[in-house]
Amino acid sequence: MAECVLQLKGINKYFGKNHVIKNVDLSIEKGEFVTFLGPSGCGKTTLLRMVAGFYEPDEGEILLNGKRIEKIPPYGRNTAMVFQEYALFPHMSVFDNIAYGLRVKKTPAAEMEKKVAAALELMQLRGMEKRFPNQLSGGQQQRVAVARALVMDPEVLLLDEPLSNLDAKLRESVRVELREIQQRMGLSTIYVTHDQSEALSMSDKIVVLKDGIIHQVGTAQEIYFEPKTPFVADFIGTTNLLKLTGSGDGEVRYGNIRIPVSRSVSAGVVYHASIRPECIKLAEKPVEGMVHVPVHIENRMFLGEKVRYFVRDNNGKSWIVDMFDPGRDLLEGDVYTVFPAAKVWIIGEAEE
Repeated sequence: MAECVLQLKGINKYFGKNHVIKNVDLSIEKGEFVTFLGPSGCGKTTLLRMVAGFYEPDEGEILLNGKRIEKIPPYGRNTAMVFQEYALFPHMSVFDNIAYGLRVKKTPAAEMEKKVAAALELMQLRGMEKRFPNQLSGGQQQRVAVARALVMDPEVLLLDEPLSNLDAKLRESVRVELREIQQRMGLSTIYVTHDQSEALSMSDKIVVLKDGIIHQVGTAQEIYFEPKTPFVADFIGTTNLLKLTGSGDGEVRYGNIRIPVSRSVSAGVVYHASIRPECIKLAEKPVEGMVHVPVHIENRMFLGEKVRYFVRDNNGKSWIVDMFDPGRDLLEGDVYTVFPAAKVWIIGEAEE
């Protein structure tokens, strides 16, 4: 059984009358890379700052290795945080920035030198010890900020959108480096982002938040292919959200189109369903054994490896369809969306 390193129990946080974190319960296992994901204002950074000790919850408990820490100040917890702005000291060298926390803890000089040297090696900063932050690129500054956190041997590493200030190509390469270092060290990590691709590519577990409420906790594949709420389905990547009516005989209906489903559905009940654009093809005629919906192509975008089609069906519903390896021949006019029934994910009952 995996060892639990961090537990949040019944966490609530208010700013004045604004209830920003609502009854959050969460467990994080040792060595896990957990991402808090959600739109701006969903509460992900507030939750991270409560773990770090910068905010205190109004209700609930935070346990680090079984010990309650919600009233312990940041310097008394064995956690380390990397901020979005990196927060490097501009008047200090790379070495002194990395060593800062160790000096505050009055670490012996020989041990400090050894730990800083190891962090420099790990973060590929050898030879930059005497440089100052204004002499470093954005990616190098980010590495210094992470190194400063790692030398403290934290039980949990906290990362608050640390890549958001980097350009797209650099962000992708640093993302890979961060994940490799985290896995090599077996370091329990909480990562905050609003970038779905970061969350999907880096995480052992994703926590999706909206309005201070956890909508779903799961692996990247669970979150993407098996969303528990329409918000999760729509927020993670791109999807087609439909409303389907249960037939009570293992089928749902979309208009007069019948779709077999593997879960139990009730007759007359309307359900939300998700179908990802890459699971659908466009065809000039129905394909035997597949669900097919007649549509009209309204627009399209050529994106190199795929063409994204925007189509509308006879019910007035807009669909997005991604056709990969499209070649030079592009479709137009009246066609059919074609997909296996198994690609229809029933989320739950729709509010009517």
